[in-house]
Amino acid sequence: MNETENPNLKWLVLATVMVGTFLGRLDQTVVNLALPKIIDSFSISVDAAGWIATAYILANAVFVPIWGKLGDTIGRKKVYILGFAIFILGSVLAGLAWDLPSLIVFRVIQAIASSADYPTAMAILAVTFPAGRERASALGIWSAVFGASAVVGPLIGGPLIDHFGWRSVFLINLPVGIVGLLMAITYVKESVSERISVVFDWWGAISLGIALSAVVLVLDKGLTWGWLAPWSLICYGTALLFMILFIHIEQTHPEPIIDLAFFKNNVFVNALANNFISFMGLMGSIFLIPVFAQQYLGLDATGTGFLFIPMAVALLAAAPLGAMLVGRVSPGKVIFVSTLVAAIGIFMFTRLDPRSTVWDITIPMSVMAFGLGFGMAQRTSIITLVIPAEEMGAASAVLALVRNISGAFGIALFATILNSAIASNILSTASHSFVNNPALIGTVTKLIILKAQVAAYDYVFLIAAILTALGAFASLFMRLEHNEIPRPDGEGTFAEV
Repeated sequence: MNETENPNLKWLVLATVMVGTFLGRLDQTVVNLALPKIIDSFSISVDAAGWIATAYILANAVFVPIWGKLGDTIGRKKVYILGFAIFILGSVLAGLAWDLPSLIVFRVIQAIASSADYPTAMAILAVTFPAGRERASALGIWSAVFGASAVVGPLIGGPLIDHFGWRSVFLINLPVGIVGLLMAITYVKESVSERISVVFDWWGAISLGIALSAVVLVLDKGLTWGWLAPWSLICYGTALLFMILFIHIEQTHPEPIIDLAFFKNNVFVNALANNFISFMGLMGSIFLIPVFAQQYLGLDATGTGFLFIPMAVALLAAAPLGAMLVGRVSPGKVIFVSTLVAAIGIFMFTRLDPRSTVWDITIPMSVMAFGLGFGMAQRTSIITLVIPAEEMGAASAVLALVRNISGAFGIALFATILNSAIASNILSTASHSFVNNPALIGTVTKLIILKAQVAAYDYVFLIAAILTALGAFASLFMRLEHNEIPRPDGEGTFAEV
């Protein structure tokens, strides 16, 4: 039975890939909560523990394009199930790790397997759902889960760690993963590209992997090393050298791992630009808000996690609403408005101070999340309209890379701006402050630091809002051909509105 002939089956396919995406993304975020417990368990330093997350990010980025190309070639269901099975194995091994090196190795196994999910899942959905509102809705809901899983992580991870220890965040993947694996075996139908690769582009994959590793590594460690420190400069040089080599290989290889012709497509390039800036704002904000809530509002980890519930609800609720506009309003216009609303939500954070209430955080987060979610369907499905079906896995891999790197870039950028602004504000405030009573010097110093830190958060969110608003304008440059605009019912296409 073909999934497009059975309305129930295709939505079960969506539920299946949602489980896989949620589990993989959740694992990436929830492990960060467990780091303090892991540090105590293995008696290691904070810097050493940082490699648990760094190794995962590196391996995930490197293998995304490889899995995407393999899915197009040997079958998306095969690759999806293989990745899922390896992920479950890596999770169990990580839960049984006996020291830091073993945990890092098993995290790499998890990351390699998890990187198979995004490109194959998007290609599976594109094949399962015909072009039109249903496909846009399915891709929008699925993409919203990608973002919401980062939000839900603290809610699930906190109780698990507190009651069952840090190993539980890995071992919980076994029962949930088995359910997802059985669903994939049962509901997902096999699909392959009509253009089968004969010679896999290993040299392209290796050169791209090295370039991406250097980029992700410096984004993750640059703040600690210093952005102009020797190790950072080595990463910059390595990334540039191997990216040039990668481009040369792709231009000459008969079956490149990433078709550079993608980047000649106006819609594809501008969609990537908007995705990059949107997810940069989302991940950067998610990174800063818990720090502010715990340092200045006095919330504990559990209380901070509850702040994100409205955000997750808004993100998931907005996606299907935005999908209803497919075929009625130009995708570029929907993406523009949605990104602009997200920018307004981020701008609302500039009013935060130590007197702020929970509502002062949850309302802006919900506005930002609703904006991002409302355009999620178009932001993802527009890629499927302009890329040939036989290259959907490779194109999905590029989109996954952009979203992953944008998150790392957002965190690195906002953290750097925050630290720089705090230092600048302290010097500026101190230079205009006078203390006549020596006994008050300690108190005044603390107040100066507090004022400098709060003002720095305002500045960072202002910059983030401006960048996100500018990203909205990238969507206005998308120019779909008339025959690429899907009808709401999925039956053919018609002119752009």
